[in-house]
Amino acid sequence: MEKIDFEKLLLKTAFCCLASDGNIDNREIEMIQSIFMNYDQYKDVNLKTKINSFIEIYNEKGRDFFTYYFDLLKEATFSLDEELAIIDIAIRTIQADELIEYSEIKFFKIIRHHLKATDNQILEKFPEIEMFLEEDIATESIYDKMITQLDELRFDRVKIQITIYDNLPQEEMAAIYSSINKNST
Repeated sequence: MEKIDFEKLLLKTAFCCLASDGNIDNREIEMIQSIFMNYDQYKDVNLKTKINSFIEIYNEKGRDFFTYYFDLLKEATFSLDEELAIIDIAIRTIQADELIEYSEIKFFKIIRHHLKATDNQILEKFPEIEMFLEEDIATESIYDKMITQLDELRFDRVKIQITIYDNLPQEEMAAIYSSINKNST
């Protein structure tokens, strides 16, 4: 993994949170501009152009864009202040359009999963985001988990064995299907 430019990571955090609900609102763009115009690296940069380049990359790479972002979070070592800055940018972006979607909270929880700050440390600085830290009863359906697992499969390492059951009596087939269903849940 390359050396992480923290200000670029913060901008990617803002973009990912902006895109996590599938809707890019002008208030989110304005909020990002107001924050990042104070960073030396972005004083002379047209942030709308930068966001548009992220959109183009996302449209080209799809989920891999988010996967790469999460890999950056996972591989990096941050100070507590840096982690709280990531959380601050994420929360401000999510709240910018004044409509908090469940997909945004779920996305935040994925970000949170990759950070080491405790809930108490986060709530000490951001007491208003307690709902973002609450545990979900079920964060994914079985179908979502299956799709996620399939996305992660690399078929070049899989050897498939095929067993033919065409000649088995119907009762034995039913027992086999029942056994498979029990083992897959």
